[in-house]
Amino acid sequence: MGKEQPLPDPSTWTLEQMQSFIASTSGKLLETARVLAQGHAYARDRPGEDRRRWAKLSLLANRGLLDGTETSRVRVAQQEFMLRMWVIEQLGPDDTDPDWNPEALAVDTLAALTLTPARAAALADGWRDLPVGDILVLRWQKNLTAHLEWLVGHLAPGPVREALVTWAETRRLLP
Repeated sequence: MGKEQPLPDPSTWTLEQMQSFIASTSGKLLETARVLAQGHAYARDRPGEDRRRWAKLSLLANRGLLDGTETSRVRVAQQEFMLRMWVIEQLGPDDTDPDWNPEALAVDTLAALTLTPARAAALADGWRDLPVGDILVLRWQKNLTAHLEWLVGHLAPGPVREALVTWAETRRLLP
């Protein structure tokens, strides 16, 4: 019997190879694909459209990591929001693509939050005395709003922007 050939280094894969891998993979291997695709998106030596395509693959791999738990929902959303915000900031918004549209990101962010700003602020006031589960929910709200400081600058005045400004202020109170 011959020796098994080592698998090719996934960091050298083409966009098409990575796309095929993501489409045929599940579980924890998708995290590796997410990180590798994101690394290509961050590569300054690539053209902007190429970087957006790699970012899309990272989002696709990330979304495949959803497993039905609240922890996974929050983790996937937080990773997605940060990458989408990075693309909007670094490569510019694109109103024709919801992934790179600041208004769409704002709406998705608000939909992901499970507390109101008032409730989060009230809980944060005495967070050290809360049960661990409640502290975790506060941390999730904080993680899901990490990109707001950059996002509000891309939004037109209106109720969505004001809601995110309120959340950005509330975020400072969270543990």
